[in-house]
Amino acid sequence: MNKKRTGLLFLVILNCLITLGQNQKQKPNFILIVADDLGYGDLSLTGSTQIKTPNIDKLANGGMFFSQGYVSSAVCSPSRAGFITGINQVEFGHDNNLANNQPGFDPEYLGLPLSVKTIADHLKPLGYVNGLIGKWHLGHTKQFHPLKRGFDEFWGYTGGGHDYFVSETNGKGYRVPLECNYKKPQQITYITDDKGDECVDFIKRHKNEAFFLFASFNAPHTPMQATKEDLELYAHIKDSKRRTYAAMVHRLDVNVGKIMNTLKNQGLDKNTLVIFISDNGGPTKTNGSINAPYNGKKGTLLEGGIHVPYIMHWPGTIPSGTTYSNPVSSLDFAPTFMALAGGNEKAVSFSGVNLLPAITSTTPLAEPHELLKWRFTISAAIRKGEWKLIRLPDRLPLLYHLPSDPSEQNNIALKHLETTKDLLKTLGEWDVTLPHPVFLEGAQWKKIQLGQYDDTYQITQPD
Repeated sequence: MNKKRTGLLFLVILNCLITLGQNQKQKPNFILIVADDLGYGDLSLTGSTQIKTPNIDKLANGGMFFSQGYVSSAVCSPSRAGFITGINQVEFGHDNNLANNQPGFDPEYLGLPLSVKTIADHLKPLGYVNGLIGKWHLGHTKQFHPLKRGFDEFWGYTGGGHDYFVSETNGKGYRVPLECNYKKPQQITYITDDKGDECVDFIKRHKNEAFFLFASFNAPHTPMQATKEDLELYAHIKDSKRRTYAAMVHRLDVNVGKIMNTLKNQGLDKNTLVIFISDNGGPTKTNGSINAPYNGKKGTLLEGGIHVPYIMHWPGTIPSGTTYSNPVSSLDFAPTFMALAGGNEKAVSFSGVNLLPAITSTTPLAEPHELLKWRFTISAAIRKGEWKLIRLPDRLPLLYHLPSDPSEQNNIALKHLETTKDLLKTLGEWDVTLPHPVFLEGAQWKKIQLGQYDDTYQITQPD
């Protein structure tokens, strides 16, 4: 009898373990692919006449393209602080780009505040293994390190960029040595390819676990460096900077394809939500990018600075070949991932929302966001429905009706005074609730950023 009871107990325990494993297997994987300083108009799917991006196009054609997709800041570090936490970064003082510590500020706070949890922090207790491949840019010192912010594996660098061909043992700036906590980093071949290879390796090693992979590319951020092979593909582009940029975007596209092919070959494609964005708009002059049809650039709250390519891909769950036209934000990633992983996203004060109910429903639902709001150093902006207002320190507000003027060419603030007053009031009421920044970048950037609103930007594709 005891043997029978023991055998029965063993079978019950075994069945529970199998069920637990099946439940764990059913949790979706998440891959967040982030381009760095990519121009909105520099994918073939967004209208580029010069650059071909078949793999990113395929990602959109097999999933959903968000025609009104925004990031929460116009530059790298605060944008990343927003989407990696799901909270508008100015609500915890991460208003500026990371740079050297400024007089009067405590360098211990020069990074993503420790009081705020990342996507990885939220997913880890839900059974996920979390990996970061590439750029961090949320703090250099040990307390801000990604391995202390919920990530189990890290291959990359903590700064804002890296040389594409070289790292040095005692290197500084863009030539710092690569870090890795699970092996000795290999010599760089071309860093975009190396990142793609590391993403493939991560997927293969963790294919039997629920995982979150932050595939953080630095292409096409400066320095402008491309392989000879890719430069030859774009030899017809006369401008050397633009030619190099096109080659760098091409190589990014190749590695997006590498990631997606691996998911399919490993049988994980139907259980993996893949998102592709750029962290902000293209900086135009420094890397040769084009944000057409949008005005502005990285560093401005014009559409060219914050309106980015935004794609979600999940076969069998997200309708393929579809476009979603309501405004969405990169702040929506964290609550979406948490809800899908089985967590309670409503228990966290996210600025973003779980997008899945809105984008998979067969009946129209309310827009995910009634308002979108931005603050970046000298500027602030708000979008409410079809209207967008930008507030600057040296002029009257800029008001645009986006459906009729997507390129923001006609400031109609004085023609629609009631709308201008309403948006200014709403923006101001939010502004005064925000904390002081926990760090600042150099004061010289204020004048540079203001001057960028007076520049002229290319809002059409080249012939």
